[in-house]
Amino acid sequence: MVEPSEKPKRKASVVAGFLFLFGATWFWFFTGDMLEISSWVNREHELRLLLQNQPYLVYASAFSVYAIATGLSIPGAAILSLVLGWYLGFSRGLILVSFASTTGASLAFLSSRYLLRERILNRYGKRLQIINEHLEREGSFYLFTLRLIPAIPFFLINLLMGLTPMRIRTFWWVSQIGMLPGTIAYIYAGSNLPDLKTLTQPDRPSILTPELVGGFVIIGLLPWLAKSVLSKIRQSKS
Repeated sequence: MVEPSEKPKRKASVVAGFLFLFGATWFWFFTGDMLEISSWVNREHELRLLLQNQPYLVYASAFSVYAIATGLSIPGAAILSLVLGWYLGFSRGLILVSFASTTGASLAFLSSRYLLRERILNRYGKRLQIINEHLEREGSFYLFTLRLIPAIPFFLINLLMGLTPMRIRTFWWVSQIGMLPGTIAYIYAGSNLPDLKTLTQPDRPSILTPELVGGFVIIGLLPWLAKSVLSKIRQSKS
């Protein structure tokens, strides 16, 4: 016999299951061709043509999406960096992502300082106290350290730094430089991903090129390399 308290839960599960099946059916009916690799190849060709014919529209859209996603602390910046490296190439992707990520981080910084101050203080007050103590000892170098070795998630760094006395100008340039090595690694790896047309060829070469493997190796080793460099800098100061 079902307990009275369990009936609402069971009804909710039935409704959720129905909505999921309805949504899946709708998606398959209207976009079923998107599940075929040939459809994605055609769309990639369209995207390449759009970049060729309307470059400023593409750059502005990509910049806005990246900056807004970062500013709203939406996860997935690493994947988006890889995609933009693949789509825009290394040089253009690096410039765009570098400035878009810093813009988004600065938007989060300002929203924390002027809009979300009390809410963030109530939730992360203890971490803010630790950050303030480190800033008193190390100054902006502490933010640089956090950017290279993210002991705290990036989105939380942006929000908590907005509650410190740090100036937005200092936050901007330190973040721009501190996030650059990671940005370079992700954009480099993305720029070496093959296009979808290459992947559909029967005699396609291996996608694991030395450049691609090297890019992901750098991403994996970057925290360790940064920690080693920062340790030597601290030792030279002491």
